[in-house]
Amino acid sequence: MSKTTLVIGASTNPVRYSNMAIRRLRDHNHPVYAVGLREGTVADVNITKQQELFADVHTVSLYVSPAHQENLHQYLIDLKPKRVIFNPGTEDDFFEKKLRDAGIEVEEACTLVMLSTGQF
Repeated sequence: MSKTTLVIGASTNPVRYSNMAIRRLRDHNHPVYAVGLREGTVADVNITKQQELFADVHTVSLYVSPAHQENLHQYLIDLKPKRVIFNPGTEDDFFEKKLRDAGIEVEEACTLVMLSTGQF
């Protein structure tokens, strides 16, 4: 089953994990939206700088350090995804609690590993 995924912290740099995640998600036929600091394209996915309320987002895969997440709190609550994956280095107990309190599932995991092991 495909899960529409929003990658936040997306980068056009092919060595960045967010870039690898976008490509791997597309390889697994998941629809992908991407938000980053700069516009660009990865695979067939356009990266936007705007925090749009994309429709039917199942999963958010986060690649933004905790120091830069505060402007994401209300955005993700308003987006209402089923789950948010905090990839390594993005974990934030306060933000995770806010998401859980809003009824959003939280996972501290690696999107790439989850895709590779069939746990996505």
